[in-house]
Amino acid sequence: MAAGSVSIPAFGGLARWFAALLLCFVAMAAAPAFAKVEKKEERAFRAFIERLWPEAEAHGVSRTTFNRAFRGVTFDPKIIALTERQAEIVKPIWSYIIAAVSAERVAKGQDKADAYKAWLAKAEDKYGVDPATIVGIWGLETDFGGFVGADNVIRSLATLAYARFRGDYFKDELIAALEILEEGDVAPGQMKGSWAGAMGQTQFMPSSFLKYAVDFEGHGKRDIWTSAPDAIGSTANYLKEHGWRAGEPWGFEVVLPPDFALSAADALNYAPFRAFAARGVKRADGKPLPDTGEAQLLIPAGLGGPIFLVTPNFKVIKSYNNSTSYALAVALLGDRAMGAGELLGAWPVHDRGLTLAQARDMQIRLKKMGYDVGKIDGRFGETGQTALRAYQERNGLTPDGYPTLALLERLRKHP
Repeated sequence: MAAGSVSIPAFGGLARWFAALLLCFVAMAAAPAFAKVEKKEERAFRAFIERLWPEAEAHGVSRTTFNRAFRGVTFDPKIIALTERQAEIVKPIWSYIIAAVSAERVAKGQDKADAYKAWLAKAEDKYGVDPATIVGIWGLETDFGGFVGADNVIRSLATLAYARFRGDYFKDELIAALEILEEGDVAPGQMKGSWAGAMGQTQFMPSSFLKYAVDFEGHGKRDIWTSAPDAIGSTANYLKEHGWRAGEPWGFEVVLPPDFALSAADALNYAPFRAFAARGVKRADGKPLPDTGEAQLLIPAGLGGPIFLVTPNFKVIKSYNNSTSYALAVALLGDRAMGAGELLGAWPVHDRGLTLAQARDMQIRLKKMGYDVGKIDGRFGETGQTALRAYQERNGLTPDGYPTLALLERLRKHP
């Protein structure tokens, strides 16, 4: 092309050229409007931050700390988008656990457990918490410190608080984060975490950090970001304060005898180990059941999948994250990292799980029958499974609390 000449598009290209030009003009016209909206949002966000100052001051935060924390902090629309994500399907428990307790993660857990054996033993001695559980939490939360989160915790919490996501919860967490900065455990630039504000190698929310984080390494600050010993000690302290029973396991896999008469109460109430032994329940690894202590049955995937006896310590793990899938993954990962073998029972991976819509349908039908299913969200948590077991027992079915397509079809035919 000669210098200074202009290329003229062919007819079809000309139409596209004019269309592109028109879009450019539209975008240029709209840009000031978007800029105005953005500026308005930022002004409102800054005003919200300033309104926080009296409450922060009442919690012992200095103006210097407050200003340093919010320097350069802006509203983050990406965080709001993350809160609006809706899962279209409900993954079965085995999908979660198989991924969480992968061979690679187990191997890494074994290496970490060996490298920090002395610190794990020190945590067990001081807090009474099983090292395997700490390793399991550590592995599930951040892949043993491999990724502790890259979001600015102050920005994330301020955005969520400004949007009033979950009411005042994130505002309170933001104030707690400011208190942490005031106490000097971490600098604002190093306070990184998840988009929801969870921090460090075992992902503490700021309020939990203030209550349970400890300077386990003895270096003058509570550093759960870069100090594995501090993360280990803090996690052990958290579990102890939430009721961990020293010397007791979280539970273990069991095998039920063919004639076992399952009742809804077996998964709802605790019974002595000796009572389960008397009914023919055996540990899958061949060891005897404990002489003392109590447990309840956990049947997460029906009688065709692995079955467990779990103690009150399993509920303590759930205080960290109130999900049966999470707690069981923590427990199994920790055990495997400490040398335990694989599960004897196989997950029913070929089962067709319920879609979110089908699970909601089941919840709605059970609720209409008078059962308390909790929130109608398509997810069968503890409340929903309890309702399902009650329905199964009342109708002469095996009360395993496992939602299946066959059970949904029965509910549809016999409302």
